[in-house]
Amino acid sequence: MKNLLAVGIVAIVGWSCQPANNEAIDYGNPPSEGFNMAESDPAAIELADSIMVAIGGRTNWDATRFISWNFFGRRNLVWDKATGRVRIESIPDSTTYLINVNTMEGKVQIKGKELMASDSVTKMLNKAKSIWINDSYWLVMPFKLKDSGVTLKYMGEDTLVNQNYYNLLQVTFENVGDTPKNKYDLYVDVKDNLIKYWSYYSDAEQDSANWTRPWDNYQQYGNILLSADRSDGLGPKNVKVDKEMPDDVFTKF
Repeated sequence: MKNLLAVGIVAIVGWSCQPANNEAIDYGNPPSEGFNMAESDPAAIELADSIMVAIGGRTNWDATRFISWNFFGRRNLVWDKATGRVRIESIPDSTTYLINVNTMEGKVQIKGKELMASDSVTKMLNKAKSIWINDSYWLVMPFKLKDSGVTLKYMGEDTLVNQNYYNLLQVTFENVGDTPKNKYDLYVDVKDNLIKYWSYYSDAEQDSANWTRPWDNYQQYGNILLSADRSDGLGPKNVKVDKEMPDDVFTKF
């Protein structure tokens, strides 16, 4: 069902893509615990599932282990998705964070010296997790559309300035992350179900977006598609996906 929702068919005739027995199609993409299923509409959920299929599928995403990237030229990150271990090298302030974002254990080095005071370490590890939340969202957002605290709404069709047709998927949050008041509009190509643009609202009540930027230049990394080296020059660069990574990456400065 590659062209799901094309020409607004679901919005018009209502859930016509379902099988005749009215059972939802199983995309093998179950929601995380806490996903707002009750407030998310069925067309939006199916569109999110179709995006997951287009970028490689849930099975391949779950099997992806190590992801590395540079964020805006400011930070280098390595993420062990299976364990939650993350290495962050912040270039402007010469700070290296080694953190497990699941357990919040870790250590920090600033300008070649390890930080030892426990309260300072805790503060810096909290900062490291916030960095990881932000920087990873810029890379793997399409895989997180059914995360805990997320609500999805299908907003119909839009053409933007280039006159291509997009299905518009609205993403809002509740009691999750560092910026739960944010909202995103995702422009999903009706031809391939790939997100091609995203609009950011710092407050979900805003009528106008703070910005709209491309989410393009998809390339295959391992068995998944990621958008990097985008046409506006912003966002993730130097992206790599690896099956193995030396343990020292996450344990030694």
